Amino acid sequence: MKIKTPMRLSLSGKFLFDILRAPGIKWKATLQEVRTVSKYLDEYVIGEKYVTPGRTITETDVVLFAGMTGDYARVHTNENEMKKSQFGTRIAHGLLGLAIAHGLFFRLDLISTTAIAFAGIEDWKFLSPVFFGNTIHCVIEVADVIFSKSKPDRGILKLKFEVFNEDTGKIAQAGIKSLMMMRKPAA
Repeated sequence: MKIKTPMRLSLSGKFLFDILRAPGIKWKATLQEVRTVSKYLDEYVIGEKYVTPGRTITETDVVLFAGMTGDYARVHTNENEMKKSQFGTRIAHGLLGLAIAHGLFFRLDLISTTAIAFAGIEDWKFLSPVFFGNTIHCVIEVADVIFSKSKPDRGILKLKFEVFNEDTGKIAQAGIKSLMMMRKPAA
């Protein structure tokens, strides 16, 4: 039985579907994991920058975040009261923006197979509000690469995040996130 050339489809860069068509056989799909574009700690260069795709913050995001965290503060949940506030309407939780920024970074697929742990946040600032319906994206710069002295297979990657609000043109949040990362294995 001769199998024709497979067609390959990528799903988020993490899996590869091989679609095979052979005479007398219906379409057959096989799934195999493939190496992503994740970078090892050794491959990062201080000063290099990455730009994430954008994401619109929805009322659903805010409602789900309020329910998950228990933060039902009026600034996020009471439109009538917030019409009279300095903002003029409800705003998204600051920590929701921080969490979405982290998710946007993951969409770049730079650390999905090489990150060991999230190590911390330094000097994070909430600079301007994000309103329902605003779209944010991140500009991320490699701030530091620190190789472990006690564990040569790992180290710390420090990334400076700037969360841009595309609707206001302002930086909404900024700070440094630290990740424990794998070093490139010896050949």
